Amino acid sequence: MPDPYAAIATADVAVQQRLADVLEMRAAEPAQQSMLAGYVSEIRFPPGARVLDLGCGTGPVSRFLARCPEVSEVVGVDPSPVFVARATELARDVPHLSFEQADARALPFADESFHVVVAHTVLCHVPEPPRVLAEAFRIMRPGGWLAVFDGDYPATTVAIGSFDPLQACVDEMVHGWVHNLWIVRRLPPLVRSAGFEVVSFRSHGYLQSADPTYMMTLIERGADVLTASGRLGGDAAAAVKAEARRRADAGDFFGHIVYVSIGRKRGG
Repeated sequence: MPDPYAAIATADVAVQQRLADVLEMRAAEPAQQSMLAGYVSEIRFPPGARVLDLGCGTGPVSRFLARCPEVSEVVGVDPSPVFVARATELARDVPHLSFEQADARALPFADESFHVVVAHTVLCHVPEPPRVLAEAFRIMRPGGWLAVFDGDYPATTVAIGSFDPLQACVDEMVHGWVHNLWIVRRLPPLVRSAGFEVVSFRSHGYLQSADPTYMMTLIERGADVLTASGRLGGDAAAAVKAEARRRADAGDFFGHIVYVSIGRKRGG
């Protein structure tokens, strides 16, 4: 199935609402918050920084950035009207934060109007990522910073042995829901081609064993896709989901995703 995020603005409203819930669930996890804080700590915000959050979804990263002491304003953009509405509601008490519906490949902002641009798990879903990076360069002030954080999703695993049936579900989910599957392995040349200088490129491990809520959603959605395509029977899908829950309840679950962060603009 095609990546729903790649054309999220035209996706069914119920799908957008369901994905909005998933985005907030993932963002609330301590491990995700720790990775966010880790790579944001490397950004050199100038005093009074104006920050743009590309593909902001429901706005968890925007809300985090708005609370950074050096930041005076954050603007989050996303093509999904449902995401933008949810983001606006969730940030109603956060000052100096606003959201707009926009495509990261054609931003409605003037040249050199932001100090920092953040793209958090965005480039893997957007067709034509070089256009996104070119727009980020255009709207960034000289000496500004680009921070990209994304998943090395081909390495995603829940297997605890060879030919693990749970892994087949995750593989289906990854291949169907990630438009640019190998994007993080190609990030340094892509970023340099857009005019940025790479000064940081590092990995972040995301592990779930106890209460693996997010990884369970990958397994269950992957099983549903396999069932809908006729490659997995309904009873078999139910058995796979039950096995995932059994492992979680027994403390035998293992799930791991590698994320990568990169950044900075030339001339700073």
